[in-house]
Amino acid sequence: MGRYVVRRLVQMVPVFIGSTLLIFLMVNVMGDPVAGLCGDRQCDAATAAQLKKEFGLDQPVWQQYLTYMGNLFTGDFGTAFNGQEVTELMSTAFPVTFRLTVVAILFEVLIGITLGVVTGLRRGRPVDTGVLLLTLVVISVPTFVTGLLLQLLLGVERDWIRPSVSPAAPFGELIVPGLVLASVSLAYVTRLTRTSIAENRRSDYVRTAIAKGLPRRRVVTRHLLRNSLIPVVTFIGADIGFLMGGAIVTERIFNIHGVGYQLYQGILRQNTQTVVGFVTVLVLVFLLCNLVVDLLYAVLDPRIRYA
Repeated sequence: MGRYVVRRLVQMVPVFIGSTLLIFLMVNVMGDPVAGLCGDRQCDAATAAQLKKEFGLDQPVWQQYLTYMGNLFTGDFGTAFNGQEVTELMSTAFPVTFRLTVVAILFEVLIGITLGVVTGLRRGRPVDTGVLLLTLVVISVPTFVTGLLLQLLLGVERDWIRPSVSPAAPFGELIVPGLVLASVSLAYVTRLTRTSIAENRRSDYVRTAIAKGLPRRRVVTRHLLRNSLIPVVTFIGADIGFLMGGAIVTERIFNIHGVGYQLYQGILRQNTQTVVGFVTVLVLVFLLCNLVVDLLYAVLDPRIRYA
């Protein structure tokens, strides 16, 4: 196991370099940051030259990338065009989005897997049909529609929740935004768990366990569920990164100043340092989540061994 972890960590290095290089090239080549600094009015030549020199934009792109990567290993993600350190923006944005992602993942695990197990064991029955129709509706409705409806019904009409989240963003205020963020993924987790449970239920090892007289609950939890969760764990592991980076709509609806909000502001103002810095951290999140998922395979299925 130790050798496998070391090998995977070494493999992450070229993936990380390649991902950050693509992000850096796309952000710096496809836009003009100086134009974003000047706003609607165009900068004169002298001002544009001064701004490019101040932020190192007058250097070749490859040299800018090497400088960025060199500073990255010292914990320096650069300075935003408003003079604020990108690490300061991260220190306020990532904890908020992390709490929002935790709430969303809990909804996926607790509700999605539970509904998937129930419907998988009762395939073809009314509860199965009802859950399938409900998840299909959730998948079909865009996230911004779901968020606005819940905000209107629960926050404006009934006054059960705050229409917008306070800057501190405690867990209590993130329940409804977390549900909105997790809604589509929760539906996919439910359907994926249902399909996996229904397929593995007919496997030989399940029939053997039942023939040996094992209690039904033990057969479901110790044998059927563990093997059925492998594709679900794969989906949830990848979904963590998607939730953290794709929460722009949810954070905009509930006025949450997290990663999605900062990325939106960075793209809108063509603030390359902010966008590249935040996406770099998200790349690391994706890589670490994939490593954890691979290690969980051996926990769920004892037949899997890593050399």
